[in-house]
Amino acid sequence: MSLRFQLSDLRVPVIQAPMAGTATPSLAAEVSRAGGLGSLGLAASGAAQAAAMMAETRERLGSDRFGVNLFCHRPAQADPAREKAWLDYLAPEFRRFGAEPPVRIEEIYRSFLVDDDMLGAVLAARPALVSFHFGLPPAGRIAALRDSGAVLAATATSRAEALAIRDAGLDLIIAQGYEAGGHRGIFDPDGPDDRLPTEALLRELLDLGLPVIAAGGIMDGADAARFLKAGAAAVQMGTAFVACPESAANEAYRSRLAAAKPGDMVMTRAISGRPARGLANRLTALGEAEAAPPLPDYPITYDAAKRLHAVAGGSDYAAQWAGTEAPRARPMPAADLVAVLEQEIRAHFPSLGACQNGR
Repeated sequence: MSLRFQLSDLRVPVIQAPMAGTATPSLAAEVSRAGGLGSLGLAASGAAQAAAMMAETRERLGSDRFGVNLFCHRPAQADPAREKAWLDYLAPEFRRFGAEPPVRIEEIYRSFLVDDDMLGAVLAARPALVSFHFGLPPAGRIAALRDSGAVLAATATSRAEALAIRDAGLDLIIAQGYEAGGHRGIFDPDGPDDRLPTEALLRELLDLGLPVIAAGGIMDGADAARFLKAGAAAVQMGTAFVACPESAANEAYRSRLAAAKPGDMVMTRAISGRPARGLANRLTALGEAEAAPPLPDYPITYDAAKRLHAVAGGSDYAAQWAGTEAPRARPMPAADLVAVLEQEIRAHFPSLGACQNGR
């Protein structure tokens, strides 16, 4: 089946990052309607919730011109000793709010590697773009999604990962630099990580024969134009869209983002169990302390953080993902942001149209 979407179809070469838990059908639809590509992160959803989100996005937009993202991590391996040690370590934090830590924590999100129901939901919804994070699904799942006519992409943080994406037969590579907010897409979170910035990573991937989408530290049209001039087929922006009223970010998240200063964003495993960049808080500091025990697997660690946040509220234990350039976020409606980005990109890259037509 031929692909139903091409990057060159976009009037504005900007993909709104999927941002599970923060991106909404309203946000995705507004970005796509304005000329970019809106996306939904399905990693924190069950199949029924994901189906409802995709249906709402399609209804708002009137088309399938949106993307979805799926997490392809190794399913968690329960380790009662590690899990108990982490809960014992966090027990004083629960008691600060008059609560006891849970008796046990669990794998709260299923990996797409083993989630047949999610595969069925995505195949039924037929979004234009399907992207993968933390790795790649088995060949059979790739083939099924390919047969739906979707464009397939995956996140790479290194040349080796990008080569694996190309060899798996995908269409696009998302080059996630170390500046990016949210979960680092590294395939093996315990393996080596060169922590390449977006610009250096992009240079390493442009000769692989696939279009490359630059992601990480991109906050305005001048940033986007710089990467487009360097050879990126499009850019992916997440933190820039968190401040939009259509996102699901709560007031505490928005307030901290608005007040963020350089250096407030840290890479941490303490919230979810995998490396992710967000606004520093009490939980990220606890994770860095010398007394911190080894963490349970992702997303079992996430279960503890979410339970602690549920009793505490506020920002001390929250997952407030944000990239290194978060202080430059501009709160405005998503459609307005896309329009501003289009103007800025064209001001810094007047030949953009000709370049797009030539890709």
